[in-house]
Amino acid sequence: MAATDRTAVIVDVLRDAFAPLMRADPAAFRAKYRKMARDPHAFYRGTACLFYSDVTAEADDWSRHGAERIWIHGDLHVENFGTYLNSDGRLVFDINDFDEAYLGRFTWDLQRFAASLALVAWQKALPEDAIRKLIAHYVRSYLAQVNHYVASDSDDDFEITLDTAHGPVLIALEEARAMRRADLLDGMTVMQKGIRKFADDASTRRLPREERTEVVAAFRAYLDTIPESKRFDRELFYELRDVVGKSGFGIGSAGLPAYNVLLEGYSQALDNDVVLSMKQANIPAVGRFVDTSDVDAYFDHEGHRTSVSQRALQVHTDPLLGHTQIGGVGYVVSEVSPYEVDLDWGEINEPADMRAVVELLGRATAKIHCASDEDSDQDLIDFQVEEAIAKSLEGRRNDYVAWLGDWGIAYAERVRQDHALFVDAFREGRVGIAAT
Repeated sequence: MAATDRTAVIVDVLRDAFAPLMRADPAAFRAKYRKMARDPHAFYRGTACLFYSDVTAEADDWSRHGAERIWIHGDLHVENFGTYLNSDGRLVFDINDFDEAYLGRFTWDLQRFAASLALVAWQKALPEDAIRKLIAHYVRSYLAQVNHYVASDSDDDFEITLDTAHGPVLIALEEARAMRRADLLDGMTVMQKGIRKFADDASTRRLPREERTEVVAAFRAYLDTIPESKRFDRELFYELRDVVGKSGFGIGSAGLPAYNVLLEGYSQALDNDVVLSMKQANIPAVGRFVDTSDVDAYFDHEGHRTSVSQRALQVHTDPLLGHTQIGGVGYVVSEVSPYEVDLDWGEINEPADMRAVVELLGRATAKIHCASDEDSDQDLIDFQVEEAIAKSLEGRRNDYVAWLGDWGIAYAERVRQDHALFVDAFREGRVGIAAT
């Protein structure tokens, strides 16, 4: 495709996906696009919509027997992994950020990860053969874990924890273990008359009375969406202390309205207060390019879709995860956890170190796919995903591994070219928002 034609595709896809948000908050999108202009991987992170515009137009002979329509993460790049404290109180390293979760082909998650891995490895100046081996190691680890689930009666017997992790993943978990709730609270709040209130800074805004009333009502409605099994017995826990408007999110959430809510928490001790994020949910990128009629009918709104998706994909998810509506628009609600540490790729440079990491990431990817089937609480997927994937690739796993390596490297090259085209289009004011 000629550069001018490809630029037109990039501009059209971005405008279609983000035009309402760009109009609502042009400053946030200008910041988002500047971050995307930094390097090809930052651009890739911000353009899941472009990825699905491309892959949904490709023929796919790999996804069969139901594996063409399972729960997928939807934005599985190398930086969407990190630590969290699960509902059992255990620190776990796993996939995070489920805003783009939806139904689709199992291979789309693997393709998105493979291209992301190829981009990061290219930035570290690894040769093509080394990149191909890393992608192969990731997918073979994924398939080995799928095999495990086919042979097992349980889909939740694998977790990456302090006891099972190693290398950079273990370092992230150890860093998370050293964190304290009080430190998070001290960074976000101030003391007023013996209780905590949110600090006023450039990322927060005080709400006028009418908006605050609406947000508080939405918070009350959210409490009813927390599953009975995850609710705390004491009503004191959910006592609201403060609420503010919030901005300053990363590349993926630019322009989405959001609020922070401060709760009394686990006890009246000031160091046990809890911060919730209440963020407007958006249409998932893949949902713009596939038939969504039956899936949309299952959900009340995008916030509902996001919270149900995360519960399907994570076995022991945030006990405060839920959803609500403000002005008829869906919001997803979750804790701003003091125990979240993202995997830092800045110090993972040698192929051997990257190989050890992607082995764990492959297994984690298989876990979310295989935990999201008939064994989970949702009923959109009513078959065993691991069996569908295993049957889809029966007798041709080596072919799939080779194909994914070729595809990931080729698509990473396309992304590098797309990045250059995007930067030029942004500078020229052609992406729906002026660069200055």
